[in-house]
Amino acid sequence: MSARPIHKSLVDLRSQHKKAFAVLVDPDKVSIPQINHIANLCNDAHVDYLFVGGSLMVTQHLDECIQSFKMNSDIPVILFPGSPSQVSCYADALFYLSLISGRNPELLIGAHVVSAPMVKASGLEVISTGYMVVDGGAATTVSYMSHSAPIPHDKDDIALCTAMAGEMQGKHVLYVDAGSGARQPISESMIRRIASNTDIPLIVGGGITDPEKAYLNCKAGADVIVVGNAIEKNPNLIKEIANAVHQSTVKA
Repeated sequence: MSARPIHKSLVDLRSQHKKAFAVLVDPDKVSIPQINHIANLCNDAHVDYLFVGGSLMVTQHLDECIQSFKMNSDIPVILFPGSPSQVSCYADALFYLSLISGRNPELLIGAHVVSAPMVKASGLEVISTGYMVVDGGAATTVSYMSHSAPIPHDKDDIALCTAMAGEMQGKHVLYVDAGSGARQPISESMIRRIASNTDIPLIVGGGITDPEKAYLNCKAGADVIVVGNAIEKNPNLIKEIANAVHQSTVKA
């Protein structure tokens, strides 16, 4: 476990007007040599977090991926699970995701009931997360698997009310996601509406393919920027996007 609780570090970002960058790794899409290479790139770029998980888990080497990363890096590892089976005691924390943008009871509470004993026994720091999927212009695995329609890209009011409801229900953080391979990322206007009307940490991902977009999302109010798909195609983006995110920090 990390010496410093992950949730506190996320809360501190917002209170101190700082920004963080998280690299998202899908274990199904990387080999162990690749994860070692990613660890070195993350260290060099001063990446803040590694998120690990995917909508499906075909390769069954989640533990090995996390252990290999941790052998090469001290960066905190947070599980971003697509199913109750994606739990590893080798991580530092777990986003306990409730799909608050959908209407599928299994992903609001059902899967959590099934996974609760396993999560409790893992000893992981559990971060209750209001997960919101926004239409990124392309069909996503999460929408297909959850049988839930995403929030329309241009419906800032729906996103805002959903985020406010999640906060008032006691979620620790909000994770707003356009999905892997999104053609259009979350708009700055939607991020701004959510960030200016909620007080819990805001994580934004999906469709962020260049440093400029990452920078603008931070300026709009995102506390953590997550990039996965673009880095799978070009790992060298890690340093460029990390620099853009960290340079966007507003001095208190």
